[in-house]
Amino acid sequence: MQQHSSTATVGATQNGGHDAPQLTRALSNRHIQLLAIGGAIGTGLFMGSGKTISVAGPSVIFVYMIIGFMLFFVMRAMGQLLLSNLNYKTFSDFAGDLLGPWAGFFTGWTYWFCWVVTGVADVIAIAGYSRELIPGIPLWMPGVATVLILLLLNLPTVAAFGETEFWFALIKIVAIVALIVVGLVMIFTGFTSDAGTASFTNLWSHGGLFPHEFMGFVAGFQIAVFAFVGIELVGTAAAETKNPEKNLPRAINAIPIRVMLFYVGALIVLMSVTPWTGFKAGHSPFIGMFALAGLGIAATVVNLVVLTSAMSSANSGIYSTSRMVYGLANDGDAPKIFGRLSRRKVPRNALFLSCLLLLGGVVLLYAGEDVGKAFDMVTTVSAVCFMFVWSIILASYLAFRRRRPKLAAASTFKTPGGKPMVYVVFAFFAFILWALTTQPDTLLALLLTPLWFVVLGVVYAVMRKNPNHQARIALWQQETADESAALGTAQSR
Repeated sequence: MQQHSSTATVGATQNGGHDAPQLTRALSNRHIQLLAIGGAIGTGLFMGSGKTISVAGPSVIFVYMIIGFMLFFVMRAMGQLLLSNLNYKTFSDFAGDLLGPWAGFFTGWTYWFCWVVTGVADVIAIAGYSRELIPGIPLWMPGVATVLILLLLNLPTVAAFGETEFWFALIKIVAIVALIVVGLVMIFTGFTSDAGTASFTNLWSHGGLFPHEFMGFVAGFQIAVFAFVGIELVGTAAAETKNPEKNLPRAINAIPIRVMLFYVGALIVLMSVTPWTGFKAGHSPFIGMFALAGLGIAATVVNLVVLTSAMSSANSGIYSTSRMVYGLANDGDAPKIFGRLSRRKVPRNALFLSCLLLLGGVVLLYAGEDVGKAFDMVTTVSAVCFMFVWSIILASYLAFRRRRPKLAAASTFKTPGGKPMVYVVFAFFAFILWALTTQPDTLLALLLTPLWFVVLGVVYAVMRKNPNHQARIALWQQETADESAALGTAQSR
């Protein structure tokens, strides 16, 4: 694999040189495969799909297919960039190298913010699900226990994180496959309930595939896009992946199949067993279908699965935020204390910071009755910020094609469709932003999102006055000028 040697990309060696402790490549192929699946299957599929189905009807199938299709190109672009230079630890590294130090700063801290908010929401969700399973338990107990368990699982080695996430993801997969198998048996045996007879005809016999017409279809996008946050997790784990040239492409290329099976397959089965008119927001379609099948313990089982799914999300949040802060610290964009590794090559201080912030979710459990509404809005802000990160990945790809055409041409893992497809995905993101303006709650969250970037902008304006930052910016500008000159010389021959 040909690699570009750039001082700006080797953030891990800026504090301490090449002899400083480095992250170790301990995540195997099975860890990365399940990490990719776990990232693509959120808690939203288990609990949030009831709302999505109720507003979009059967057209929700196309919603998930389109989102999955578009994000596949984001993932391919990310994979091509990470494999073009194995010194890149995460996507914030290639953003800083290709777009400028500002991009690494904004991408790293925005991704950190996304996962902190999502992680706090997960802690709150875990506390709620725990009370469903153990009535009367004080809310703070499962919240604190979750943070401590995840800290102990992540502290030993990165392989411990990979193993934990492997089993968390496997539980989600088993639950979805069980739903599909049970549902297909009900469909082919003509199972009858108060909702009618289970049949694939239920998909179009209750108002057609688009019962709420175009705006119902749009509303489906507004909700469903949140289910895909975390799909880029394999990019955060790039620096700790064994044989990345082989394992990263495998994980990324399997995304369309996983979306078709786990999202589209499950939704087709759910709406065939029970017409879409029978689904409501706040009710899990999974619990409903297993209950129809006569599995009385369905509520308990699905609650356990959702609890595991939320634990998986929080586990991913702790991992990704600690690695992102570690990278930012090594680039001079966060305090140096977070750039240190333990003897086991784990960024322990960054890990402690992530866990400390997750404990904020325990405090919010006692903040009042409006916490749920506030968190719906905050997680919407988080999802919009995830879209910013995806957009930066695509912008970095365009810069890569422009600045290093020979390296792009030599890539063994190219992005299908190239630059035209990137602009199609950008247009799709613009459509999603418009969709968010169609509902009052998401519109408010969309209007609040720029506040985060204003805060980041102010912090960066102060930090860039630091001599070290000035030196990094000057170095990046010089490298960009050198590349442009070399490219111009090559084209004039």
